[in-house]
Amino acid sequence: MGKLKKQIEQLRPYFEEGGKLHAFRSVFEGFETFLFVPNETSKSGVHIHDAIDSKRIMSFVVIALLPALFFGMYNVGYQNYLAAGTLAATTWYKIFAFGFLAVIPKVLVSYLVGLGIEFAWAQWKGEEIQEGFLVSGIIIPLIVPVGCPLWMLALAVAFAVIFAKEIFGGTGMNIFNVAIAARMFLFFSYPSKMTGDEVWVINHSIWGLGNNLPDGVTVATPLAQIGQHMSVNVSLSDMIYGFIPGSIGETSVIAIAIGAFILLWTGIASWKTMLSVFVGGTLMALLFSLTGQTDIPWYEHLVLGGFCFGAVFMATDPVTSARTETGKFYYGFAVGALAIIVRVLNPGYPEGMMLAIFFGNMFAPLIDYCVVQRNISRRMNRMK
Repeated sequence: MGKLKKQIEQLRPYFEEGGKLHAFRSVFEGFETFLFVPNETSKSGVHIHDAIDSKRIMSFVVIALLPALFFGMYNVGYQNYLAAGTLAATTWYKIFAFGFLAVIPKVLVSYLVGLGIEFAWAQWKGEEIQEGFLVSGIIIPLIVPVGCPLWMLALAVAFAVIFAKEIFGGTGMNIFNVAIAARMFLFFSYPSKMTGDEVWVINHSIWGLGNNLPDGVTVATPLAQIGQHMSVNVSLSDMIYGFIPGSIGETSVIAIAIGAFILLWTGIASWKTMLSVFVGGTLMALLFSLTGQTDIPWYEHLVLGGFCFGAVFMATDPVTSARTETGKFYYGFAVGALAIIVRVLNPGYPEGMMLAIFFGNMFAPLIDYCVVQRNISRRMNRMK
């Protein structure tokens, strides 16, 4: 590490004022801050020394996402071998290898397109490159079906980074969650590649792994079957473990729970937001269960679809969620309740977490404003 640091320092004069590569200074600084902690502080005011910076926060979130990513890779292979009827005749590492080869191109496309746009944007504006897309770049592939074409994913990433992030001022200034913006772009622009029975399983082999499936082979998610009032032959244990069709990183409750523990243990995610999402979803699912408007038990609503993933990794986004401590309860409750409302009352759209978080992002500033104004009013009344 010391040698690398010396080499970086030797290159620095070329990118400083008067250097031959000064025009690419933002790219150099972005690469340097990615490798090392910036050795700079503000020039005035009070300084608070803390070991956590934005780069470390993003790194911890990426680490928390790894269990969902790795299990998603395994489940992609599992669904292919299961559909072909050859699951018992293969080994776990072949299943994982097939899923790895199917998923890793999506991760690479997401990062190449997203980071490429961020680097180009920073270069154009002459600004410092931020680390915000380190998290969005891995979340976006995890919330799409494995059958989503790479070119569509690239378009969605480009749209989300430009119109949901950079146009608002970059990392920390965006109103809407970047990953949610990418998924909404795909859902409303290419609905046939985001829903239906043909997008959840890879129907061809990759590098000699996996199986070539007939064109007529289709796989439906449990939520889609419920929305069509079909019988669901999936056990609760499979729902929790994640051996069901679904978006790449959203199926395993256990993998998501491991990520939640990491985020809560490190203090990065708010337990208030996370808990209130589940409380709101539970109460709304119980209400629909008691009134006979849902075909499944209330607790299955919490373990199916993207509910857990959205509650842990997306509703808790510190930039787009409520920031006041009291507001986090209201925000999370509204997201959880709205997700179940959309899921139950709209048969054509059985997954409601995406829209719930989108509307939650929209009203988060209003929630914070109301909380602050109420506190001001209380203090004024005490003074009187």
